[in-house]
Amino acid sequence: MFQELIDKKKKLSVIGLGYVGLPIALEFARKMQVVGFDIKEERVELMRRKIDPSSELESAAFDGTDIHFTANPDDLREACFHIVAVPTPINKHNLPDLTPLLGACHTVGKILKQGDYVVFESTVYPGCTEEDCVPILEQESGLKFNVNFKVGYSPERINPGDKEHTLTKILKIVSGSDDESLKVISEVYGSIIKAGIYKASSIKVAEAAKIIENTQRDVNIALMNELSLIFNRIGINTFEVLEAAGTKWNFLRFFPGLVGGHCIGVDPYYLTYKANELGYHSKIITGGRVINDGMAPYVARQLVKRLISKGIKVHGSRVLVMGATFKENVSDIRNSKIADLVNELKSFSVNVEVVDPHASSADLMHEYGYGLVDKPTGKYAAAVIGVNHSNFMELNEAYFKSILETDGVFVDVKGVFRNSIKSLDYWSL
Repeated sequence: MFQELIDKKKKLSVIGLGYVGLPIALEFARKMQVVGFDIKEERVELMRRKIDPSSELESAAFDGTDIHFTANPDDLREACFHIVAVPTPINKHNLPDLTPLLGACHTVGKILKQGDYVVFESTVYPGCTEEDCVPILEQESGLKFNVNFKVGYSPERINPGDKEHTLTKILKIVSGSDDESLKVISEVYGSIIKAGIYKASSIKVAEAAKIIENTQRDVNIALMNELSLIFNRIGINTFEVLEAAGTKWNFLRFFPGLVGGHCIGVDPYYLTYKANELGYHSKIITGGRVINDGMAPYVARQLVKRLISKGIKVHGSRVLVMGATFKENVSDIRNSKIADLVNELKSFSVNVEVVDPHASSADLMHEYGYGLVDKPTGKYAAAVIGVNHSNFMELNEAYFKSILETDGVFVDVKGVFRNSIKSLDYWSL
């Protein structure tokens, strides 16, 4: 299989060409023939023109690649090694939404052939690949798992906006449904991953490894956020406390903040869902999620309290929120906690305006019901640095004073301006 892919006698496909799938497809397309499939024709057309719809890759990333972009699932019949990299979000009840993943399984199952491989990269709970995905592949194809086709799991580790830890530079975990599949999958991924391959002992181990990477970060950030809640009542700055504590050699450097996005804010719910299925109700993980999901409304309420304490009329007051994406210097708005911040402020009848140099106003309106303003106008009762885009980090106190009313409040969620703001009413987590 591997040599035939390298010799371009067989083709590899990637299903789902978002933040995860497109970089994988392009990297493999430097070594072999690739079919890049996405269900959205408008996205496919952009990629044919060497445009990354996610705004992560430059057009040069498409150069020197042997890839056929398509929205026609029949084109997947040409491939024998299929990589599924579709989103795995949560629904409004914080439960796993496997709709895209199971839909991809139906698509792949319909074109699956004798001897084909299917490798999943989408984040799932342990057991999902074999218990939820494989039965669909068998049903749609009429083939038997591990007899007529093989399956593997290789968790994605793409970090949007990170130009240092890119696909080929990150150690890649791979797993297979048997020894043969593990060998083949390792060889295939090993052809593009410079950092090396880690062979997990089973698919479930690989699934679990992925999910706890982000769960660990979520729990640690939740601790920092809880400390922030406590230190705010004491009247001391959390970041100053962490800076002092960080002088100890073994102190772990985590910081308070708004935890959104499609990984840290989502993955723990997949693990707690599986735990609940097995009769165990997580305490630490669930507690961490409760804290982190409540931080954006907490920031909004602290802002309103400061306005009230200064005698500023809250109803109808103007507040500027700077940043709308889930993290700095990316265009991704999925699960952005800024939406929770905006909605909480609006519940107090505050007039909220949002600026963001990276986000799409149309996408925000579609997803959250509010758009962007082109630029700040007039004076605001408060300004909130919600996302630390590099454009915002270049601003100074003089600028913030110029857009704030005389008694205006400046909220710096992540505390980056704490040493440079001297004369404004300043607050951070």
